[in-house]
Amino acid sequence: MEKKYSGTQQIVGTAVLVALIIVLQTIGSGIHFGPFTPTLSLVPIIIGAVLFGPVTGLGLGFVFSAIVLFSVISGADPGGAMMLTENPVATVLIVVIKGSLAGYAAGVVSSGLAEKNLAIGVVLAAVVAPLTNTGLFCVGVLLFFKDLITGWGVGAGYDSVYAYILGGLIGINFLVELVIDLILVPVIVRVIIAVRKSK
Repeated sequence: MEKKYSGTQQIVGTAVLVALIIVLQTIGSGIHFGPFTPTLSLVPIIIGAVLFGPVTGLGLGFVFSAIVLFSVISGADPGGAMMLTENPVATVLIVVIKGSLAGYAAGVVSSGLAEKNLAIGVVLAAVVAPLTNTGLFCVGVLLFFKDLITGWGVGAGYDSVYAYILGGLIGINFLVELVIDLILVPVIVRVIIAVRKSK
């Protein structure tokens, strides 16, 4: 796939995607699975990463992280607020790193494959982003918040913290995010490219 976008096209496209991230994150904050919410905002992040590359994906991921962090600090994200109270530095690092790297990873994967096979590059980007986002979150909470999430797991009826991570966090959040991304991202990217080629 040729990515010959002018500077203006990339700036405008990125600005539109930033607006979408803000809107989707606001809407998504009302959807809860236990103490967490599925990340609808990964869709515009992946689209930006596919169309404009890893650096744009990183930037969009950072914007998403900043919005999540605001929700955590304001108390709108109850699980995140509990984490912030227990360990503020670790909470900020987890939120910023997981979101930013999800966008960057999607851009790296799609850039490497899009020239040879656009469809595969887009699908893999749609898999890698939620995998990175959820995977880094799980690693972070195990390292810094094991006691906290053990309590959440017990409250949710799980026998161990690992069962809670697999069944509660990965089993629900990751699968919801993955399905949303796999359905929407390839369709939207193809429409954008088709419209661009028709001009």
